[in-house]
Amino acid sequence: MRVLLTTYGSRGDVEPLAALAAGLRELGAQARVCAPPDCAERLAEVGVEHVPVGPSARAPRHGTAPPTPEDMLRFSAEAIATQFDQLPAAAEGCDAVVTTGLLPVAIGVRSVAEQLGIPYIYAFHCPVYVPSPYYPPPPPLGEPPARDVTDIGALWDRNNQSAYQRYGGPLNDRRGALGLSPVKDIFRFGYTDHPWMAADAVLAPLQPTDLDAVQTGAWILPDERPLSTELEAFLSAGSPPVYVGFGSLRAPADAVRVAVEAVRAHGRRVILSRGWADLILPDDRADCCTVGEVNQQVLFGRVAAVIHHGGAGTTHVAARAGAPQVVVPQIADQPYYAGRVAELGIGVAHDGPAPTFDSLSAALGTALAPGTRARATAVAGTIRGDGTRVAAELLLDAAGREPHRPVQSSLVATRQTPFID
Repeated sequence: MRVLLTTYGSRGDVEPLAALAAGLRELGAQARVCAPPDCAERLAEVGVEHVPVGPSARAPRHGTAPPTPEDMLRFSAEAIATQFDQLPAAAEGCDAVVTTGLLPVAIGVRSVAEQLGIPYIYAFHCPVYVPSPYYPPPPPLGEPPARDVTDIGALWDRNNQSAYQRYGGPLNDRRGALGLSPVKDIFRFGYTDHPWMAADAVLAPLQPTDLDAVQTGAWILPDERPLSTELEAFLSAGSPPVYVGFGSLRAPADAVRVAVEAVRAHGRRVILSRGWADLILPDDRADCCTVGEVNQQVLFGRVAAVIHHGGAGTTHVAARAGAPQVVVPQIADQPYYAGRVAELGIGVAHDGPAPTFDSLSAALGTALAPGTRARATAVAGTIRGDGTRVAAELLLDAAGREPHRPVQSSLVATRQTPFID
C-alpha cells in the first residue's frame, strides 16, 4: 500500500508527517510526503520520500512586516492552485491521502483526492482547530478578533463565512473545471466529518466536537541524533541551562535580550535557538550559546526549563522530557497550549506575546521551582508514545488494505461522538 502525506508549513508541520511515514513503513506500507522544499534534508535524513510542492515556507522572518490581508488572499489562492496543479502527479499510485495544517491547502488536497477517487483524511494538532462548543476559534489569519461576540457558535460561523469569502472562489473555479460540484461549507469540506487529532490526550484532551473526531495521540518520531560536540561541552561546563526558542516565528521585539537578562537574574545559563528568525545573542559572554537544528528530545531532558512560543511540537517534546516550561504564545493554537501547561502545573503561561524583564523573570521563577520540576516529571510519565502507531493502523483500515505483514496491536484511539446542541 502507498500513502500520500501532505502539508505546507514549517518544521513543526512536517515532523509529524515524517513520524507517520516511518510508522507506516514499520507496518509494511510505503509513504511519500508532499511538503515545501525546506524540509528536504530532514526527510532524507529519516529515509522518507519527499515530493517538493509549493514555494519555500521559510520566508524572511526577521525585520519584516506581517502579511497584509491582500497578501493573505493571494497566498490562499496560490496555495489552492498549487494542490490542483502539483498533487495529482504526486498522488499517482497512492491508496489514500492524509493532510494537515492550513485550510486552503486541505481543501485543495481533498478536491484532488475526490478527483482521483481515493480516501482523504484531515489531521489537526489542537482542539481549537475544529468546530466545538468548548473552544472559540482563533481569528482568521489576517483578521482582527471579533468584537463584542462571545457566543462560540457565532464565532465559528463567522470563521466559516470568512473562509468561504477567501477560498470559495479560487476553490470552486478549479473544481468546476474538473466537473466537481461546488463547495460552500469550507470547514466541513476541509476537515471532513471524521478528522483525526494528532495530539496527546493529557496535553490536549479532545472534548466532544461538532464532528466525529478521533484522537490518535501525538505523532512523534524518536530522534537518535547526538548533540554536537560544542553543545555537549557547553552543557558539561555548568549547571543545566535554560533553553529559549521561538521556532519558525518572528520573536517579539527585544525578546531575546529580555529572556537572557531574566535567565541570568536567576543565575542560569542560556541556550538560544536561532530558529527561522536567525535570532542572535545580545552579547558574547560565555554563559550563553546558540544552536540551530538540534535534537530537542535529548536536549530538553538536560535543561532547567524551556522558554518557547507554544507550538504543538515543542510543547509535546518538552512535556515528554519532563522539562518545566514558560510558554510565550504568539498566534493560533499557542495560547491553548500555554493554558494547558499552566493547568497541568508543568510550567507557566505568559500573559501576552511580548515579555518584559519583570514578567518573564517572575514566570521563570515559578518554572524553576522544585515543585514545578516534580510535577513536570510526573506528567512526563503519563504522555503516551504510541500515537504514530495508532494513526498508521487506522490509516491502513481507512484505505481498505492490509499491511504487507501481519500486525498485532491492542492500541485504541479515542473517538468522540458528535456534539448535539
